[in-house]
Amino acid sequence: MNDDIKKYIHQSVLCWLATSSADNIPNVSPKEIFAYFGDAIIIAHIASPQSVRNIKQNPNVCVSFIDILVQKGFQLKGRASILIKGDSGFLAMETELLKLTEGKFPFSEIIKIDITSSKPIIAPKYMLYPETTEAEQIESAKRVYGF
Repeated sequence: MNDDIKKYIHQSVLCWLATSSADNIPNVSPKEIFAYFGDAIIIAHIASPQSVRNIKQNPNVCVSFIDILVQKGFQLKGRASILIKGDSGFLAMETELLKLTEGKFPFSEIIKIDITSSKPIIAPKYMLYPETTEAEQIESAKRVYGF
C-alpha cells in the first residue's frame, strides 16, 4: 500500500464498502471506523450485518474513500475475511481501530480486506480543466458544503 493511499485514508471521514451476495445482489454501506494495517484495510464491524453476511458468501469486495474537500481518493478491490477475538492478528488490528472509536463504538469483529488492485478516484474537474488546483477545489467544496 503506497503513501498516497495511506494519506487519503487519513483524510477521509468515511469509506464505502461494496459487497455482493452469493446471488450477485450488491450492497454498498458507509463505514466510519476504518484504517490501513500493513497492506490491508481493516474495518470495525459496527452495525454491518448485511456486509458481513455477503462477505461470508462472497469475499470479493470493493472499498472506496475520498477527501471530500480535495475530491480525490482511491478505489481498492480485494478479498475480505471476518476476524473475531482469538483469531491471529485480531488484537493488533483491534488496537488500531480502538484509537479511532475512542471507546464509543463497541465491536467484536473486524472486516479485513487484502487488497488486490487499486486505482485513484479524481473529480472530473481535474481532468476537464487541468489547471485546477487542490486549493481551488477545496474552496469550491467549502462553498458547496457551506463550510
